[in-house]
Amino acid sequence: MANINDYLRWRGDIKFSKDYPFNEVDSMILARFSYLLFDKIKMKRVETIESISLKMKDFPDNEFLYNGDKELITNLGTSLRFKDLKVTDYVKNNNKDSEEQFSAITIHLSYRELYISYLGTDMSIFGWKEDFNMGFMDTVPCQIAGREYLHKISLKYPQKKIQLGGHSKGGNVAIFAAVTSPRRIQMKIVKVYNYDGPGFSKSIINKYENSDILKKIETYIPQDSIIGRVLNHKEKTTIVYSLEKGILEHDIFSWQVFKDDVIRLPGNTKSSEAIDKTLTNWIETTTDEQRKIFIDVIFDLFYSTNANTFIELASNLKVNIPKILKKYGEISKEDKQVLTTMIIKLIKSNLGVRKDDGIKMLLGIKDEYLNKLKKVKERV
Repeated sequence: MANINDYLRWRGDIKFSKDYPFNEVDSMILARFSYLLFDKIKMKRVETIESISLKMKDFPDNEFLYNGDKELITNLGTSLRFKDLKVTDYVKNNNKDSEEQFSAITIHLSYRELYISYLGTDMSIFGWKEDFNMGFMDTVPCQIAGREYLHKISLKYPQKKIQLGGHSKGGNVAIFAAVTSPRRIQMKIVKVYNYDGPGFSKSIINKYENSDILKKIETYIPQDSIIGRVLNHKEKTTIVYSLEKGILEHDIFSWQVFKDDVIRLPGNTKSSEAIDKTLTNWIETTTDEQRKIFIDVIFDLFYSTNANTFIELASNLKVNIPKILKKYGEISKEDKQVLTTMIIKLIKSNLGVRKDDGIKMLLGIKDEYLNKLKKVKERV
């Protein structure tokens, strides 16, 4: 079994060419590239992947956001395929007050084409809050920022075709930027890659489900995908085999590749389908206002700890749990009622899905039994 770091060891010595063109595994690598520690190094106007790798080589593994990132930038820095690619236009905009967490970077594949990589969710609490806001808002700040970034890059490099990609929220931003941009920019887009990023509200889906840009979008999700099944998708979807289970499959380093391709599966698991149905039922049986109150209350509890990240929150639970309980006691009776109602609806949605699946299973057993009985009678 092998992941994108193994791919770099296999194919890293082969430069991009007509015989070995840019592929979906290369895109996975560049989608992950935006997660690296650009805000901790002094970025020049134009860098190469090799120069960035050298600047990051002394950072310990635990400073990177996820396991595998340090190995990734090290491998990229020695890879003939990637090390000479120019890197420009790094931006990072994090604003707790507006609940915006956004970052992007541009990698120049050639003098004719570039790749925009959008960062997914970091460990900041307000970054995750922005993700959950998608449950009741048609647009969130990072999506608008992603579209503005695409417009800026398109104007700055007018001669270049554009590929877009991102993992998690970054994939959602890549799709949003593409589908809400004017046609003159859409015509420059070669492909949009979304790696396990959430979908969109029906109002956004309705704007692009019949447009030409839809043909250029592809979503990749693991077999037990949870995050990538949230909200609605209309684009082509590929199921990728992950070595992990459940929510841990969101880790792109667990996704398996072979040669120049991801290892594909025919469909999602039953547990992924059940989660998708549960969340869909929950959204359809609640209002935007209810979901807003529910999410605001949950994150107000987290904010009460004064922790900036979930790592900070979890590292001092003895202090933070009493703060959360104290904050909960201050919540209005009306908001507590909404919180309770929403939790009950979520449980009922889950139980309803399990009941439906159970009935389907029993009907399947009944049909199988009747078919066997029919065959026995035919023999007799």
